[in-house]
Amino acid sequence: MARIAREPIEARDVAARVAHAGAGAVLTFAGVVRDNHLGRKVLGIEYHAYEAMAAKEMERIEEEARSRWPGIAIDMAHRLGKLHVGAASVVIAVASPHRGDGFAALRYAIDKLKETVPIWKKEIYEDGSAWIEGS
Repeated sequence: MARIAREPIEARDVAARVAHAGAGAVLTFAGVVRDNHLGRKVLGIEYHAYEAMAAKEMERIEEEARSRWPGIAIDMAHRLGKLHVGAASVVIAVASPHRGDGFAALRYAIDKLKETVPIWKKEIYEDGSAWIEGS
């Protein structure tokens, strides 16, 4: 289900794709563009990716999460292009029988996405821009 998006991502839509009758918890994480970074005013962010590889790596992360936490459903989406402050850049939803596994899988997914998915971001400031290193 993982995907790269050029249009806005709605957290409720991602959550709806994973919700099922056996889920006691449906959890979402939305990473949004903030208005500051290291004391600089951020006007927006521009995301770039090696799209085919990024989607494949996101699918691999979803598969790993389902293997580690049987019974979960997971979906993730990441935006590309220019985003304004407050826009969702990434949304991950996990449905699980119990909240503990859901929280663990959600944390695992965002951490792995930041670590391994080839997506790059450039912050736009009032006085210029800078490429930002991931975790």
